[in-house]
Parts: sequence; C-alpha cells; structure tokens
Amino acid sequence: MALGLALLIQAFLVKPYQIPSGSMEPTLDVGQRILANRFIYHFTDPEPGDVVVFHPPAGVDRGGAVCGAPRQPNTPCAEATPDKSSETFIKRIIAGPGDTVAVKRGLPVVNGVVQKPDGYEINPCGPAGQGCDLPDPIKVPEGHFFLMGDNRGQSEDSRFWGPLPEEWLIGKAFGTYWPPNRIGGL
Repeated sequence: MALGLALLIQAFLVKPYQIPSGSMEPTLDVGQRILANRFIYHFTDPEPGDVVVFHPPAGVDRGGAVCGAPRQPNTPCAEATPDKSSETFIKRIIAGPGDTVAVKRGLPVVNGVVQKPDGYEINPCGPAGQGCDLPDPIKVPEGHFFLMGDNRGQSEDSRFWGPLPEEWLIGKAFGTYWPPNRIGGL
C-alpha cells in the first residue's frame, strides 16, 4: 500500500529530479536533487521566473541545438521542432505567450525591457559566449514559453531551440532536498 501511494504521489503530485548539467548554476548544481510540483499548472498559469521541469524538443537531448524553423542571424530561435523528447530538462521561464524576446549580453530583453535577475543569481555570459547577443527580437507564440538556463554562457535553451509549448511543461520546481547543505526552496 505504501509503495502504491508513493507511486501515485510521484505520478500526479510531486516528483524528484536530479540536475544533470551545469546549465542552471549557480541556482542548481550538477547532482543536486529537486522536487517538482506536477499539478500546480492545472490551477495557475506558468509565469516568468518559475524554474520548470519539461520535455525539450526532439533532438536537443542528443546534444544538438535544433531549431524548428530557419534561424535568422542575431535572432533567437523562433520555433521549436514539432516533436518532444522523452528526456527531462530544467530551466527558468523568461517570457510567456505574446511577449517579444531578444538577448543582450546574456540578459533577456522582454518587450523592450532588459530583465535583470530578481531574487536569484546568474552566471553571466563570457565575452564571446554563444547566444549572448541576439538583438533582433522574436515573438513568443500563444501557448508557448521562452526558457533560459541561469548559467547563460553554458546553457542550451530556447535561444537555440525555440519557445516551448505549455503542454511540454511537467511541473514547477519548488525545493531542493540533496545535498543536505543545499536543502531549501527555490
């Protein structure tokens, strides 16, 4: 009975995930373990600033940035591939449906306003970081979200593979439980 209850909780309510890469440093370290709320987006909409677990576009999980539409120079990818991967990634929502997004020195420019981190830290882009300057904006389609990793110079994210459909979001990360010295909320 306890096993059945644990499986139901993981399937529908809260699921643990392990951070596989440094794309979310300094917020989340490689190997750190987090908990994601799998039902919250049934009651509330995802918002910029949320750290989310999601399925990336197919092909991205094999180490390649795959844009679903011809990508213009100096522009973030405007469209994800139509198929999702079975893998899970974690990033931060930067912009939502209808927003315009560009990137300046690793900082998102949403609707013409540079978005500086509010309540969290980022690792900034280096002087020649890939995707750090994409000054020509794209518009996030309805029902989609633009995501970026907090390690701006070392993250494969929506800059390279486009805004994601909302239905590819699995849940909102809300806490860390391992290692013990990093236990806390996000």
